[in-house]
Amino acid sequence: IHRTVAALVGAALLALTGIINPEEAVHAIDFNTIGLLVGMMIIVGITRRTGVFEYLAVKAARQARGEPIRILAALSLVTAVTSAFLDNVTTVLLVVPVTFAIAGQLQISPVPFLIAEIIASNIGGTATLIGDPPNIMIGSQTHLGFMDFVVNLTPVIVVIYILTVFFLRIIYRRQLVARPELQEKIMQLNERDEIKDPVLLKKCLIVLFLTIAGFVLHQYLHMESSVIALSGASLLLLITREDPEHVLHAVEWPVIFFFVGLFLVVGALEKVGVIEAVARFSLEVTRGQLVPAAMLILWISALASAFVDNIPFVATMIPLIHDMGRLGGMANLDLLWWGLSLGACLGGNGTVIGASANVVVIGMAEKRGIPITFLGYMKVAFPLMLMSIVVSTVYLLFWHHYHGLVSLLGTLAAGA
Repeated sequence: IHRTVAALVGAALLALTGIINPEEAVHAIDFNTIGLLVGMMIIVGITRRTGVFEYLAVKAARQARGEPIRILAALSLVTAVTSAFLDNVTTVLLVVPVTFAIAGQLQISPVPFLIAEIIASNIGGTATLIGDPPNIMIGSQTHLGFMDFVVNLTPVIVVIYILTVFFLRIIYRRQLVARPELQEKIMQLNERDEIKDPVLLKKCLIVLFLTIAGFVLHQYLHMESSVIALSGASLLLLITREDPEHVLHAVEWPVIFFFVGLFLVVGALEKVGVIEAVARFSLEVTRGQLVPAAMLILWISALASAFVDNIPFVATMIPLIHDMGRLGGMANLDLLWWGLSLGACLGGNGTVIGASANVVVIGMAEKRGIPITFLGYMKVAFPLMLMSIVVSTVYLLFWHHYHGLVSLLGTLAAGA
């Protein structure tokens, strides 16, 4: 059953049985999350038609001088950085076709590149507020803003990305070998050929810059992130004169309605006291101490998100953490929020069903007759996921004791 259908049926049953009434249902929906998703989907939907993502992928391959191992690192970097600011699924949808073309030119298997891009998209998406839906939901339900995510999560993500690419190079070093004459073909590609509409590209880049600047400043301007995203989308629609009916097809409405149904289900769980009961149990297990609670949340989030969709998991965990803070008298819950974000986002790398980007890439490979099996993916990705959670554990303990500038500079130094 499609997850959107499951969420809507669940919400409908709760409403029909009177567990949650229409007024409570409206209050349960987080419209900030919905608005942020819709706004960014519109911006990305228009921008993707310019060819800028394909341009970046070809440019990266040429910068790597056609060497397969360096191309893997370069395409992974493009995927990770792009995923930090745009939707993971959109990023892989645009980078993967170019990857198939480059692997074809080099006459090598695209599987190492595809697995690297899946992992990079989930790692990059963890770095910012808008990079992954779990972060969007956490930011919407807390005092944490765009720069909080950048300052506190980007340093450890840099370290995790570098270690991941290092291990991928070791794992695939024997498969990533191509003849010199085939490498030369990559150098003959022209990235400028990928740009389909230069005028539209300039307009999109201006709006993207203004939108990201808005995200950076939204805490200080006391504006919701959804207002920034929808304002950027509206401005782009105005200056490009795009047909709204056509542009709105770019919005992934099944995802939006999935969130609506999900918020109603979680709202009902909160109303009847299920979440508070779980929060009390969690406090008993951790004895009300902040650090053990953060470690529990980090590891449970990672292992659960490897096998189930991380979005409903995070939707349930957010009110749970709020209740833990209220019942346990914890004034500052930031350590728990960072544990949830790192666990849920990075845990999605564990299996092929852990995150939406994974499923999309595997499907694209199957259509081209290149099957990536569940176990074939898992034996590479699951150990790398565990490595990322171990690094996150060390980082969170470091962050808890030193906070702010010390943890930022120390972790970036480790990455360097």
